[in-house]
Amino acid sequence: MAELRLESSALRVQPLAGGSIGDYFALMKPRVMSLVVFTAFVGMVVAPGSLHPALAVIALLCIAVGAGASGALNMWYDADIDARMQRTAARPIPRGRVTPDEALTFGMVLSFGSVFTLGLLVDWTAGALLALTIGFYMLVYTMWLKRRTPQNIVIGGAAGAFPPMIGWAAVTGSVSVESVLLFLIIFMWTPPHFWALALYRARDYERVGVPMLPVVAGPDETRRQILFYSLLLTPLGVVPAAIGLGGIAYAVTSVVLGAIFLALAFNVWRIRDGREGDRAAKRLFAFSIFYLFALFAALLAEHSAHRLLGW
Repeated sequence: MAELRLESSALRVQPLAGGSIGDYFALMKPRVMSLVVFTAFVGMVVAPGSLHPALAVIALLCIAVGAGASGALNMWYDADIDARMQRTAARPIPRGRVTPDEALTFGMVLSFGSVFTLGLLVDWTAGALLALTIGFYMLVYTMWLKRRTPQNIVIGGAAGAFPPMIGWAAVTGSVSVESVLLFLIIFMWTPPHFWALALYRARDYERVGVPMLPVVAGPDETRRQILFYSLLLTPLGVVPAAIGLGGIAYAVTSVVLGAIFLALAFNVWRIRDGREGDRAAKRLFAFSIFYLFALFAALLAEHSAHRLLGW
């Protein structure tokens, strides 16, 4: 009996020892991290000059870890609402796999480690921009804007737009018009991307009191804002070709993708019926991810071909 009680006690205590590697990896929001690393990599490739391959790998790892740190800190602060939202209820903290204190410590260690490693080994401008990204996402978006204003995504979207600037700075040690343009493309992409998601997840946000635009202003105003920002985004996506940052392939890609994006955004604005409206929003949300990836992939392909083949 004593052995049985001991084994039972051990089983009860085991979850308190901390989560698995997979749980901590989930805290880092790997899907978001992958897009961050990709856009940062594109920023590095299209920047003038070069970086030693070992330093380039270090820079990308630091940017990935910094993005993961932001995710962990966000989950720590938002643990109360994550537990009540269908989309986030399976995250490690709501499930009890990781405690809030563990998530906070994990996020802080990753934050300082990534920033100082990037600054010391690669470039301090890039390190400062990474610190700004983490701080902006945590302090400005998560702690200040998210629960206070429907403009949370518009202003807070800047945090997700910094990675190509960080990649550019890692190579050049500076910020330029071209890197700011890449920042602006992601910045303008963020509102229609997230508001499309919010349209069919509005009840989730309403339940936890997060003032996303569909909750505060209603779905019709959200659809209008999605179309408005899409009209700003799509011509902006063509500008790299106009200033020489992108070539013919990028120009064609950006025009075609922009036309599809606008058509989907127009459908979101036009279709007001419940289920059909949700389907239109889901289609735009899914395509918006492909749009940003393909846009940056076109830049990457052109610049890579230029460097490898001398085009």
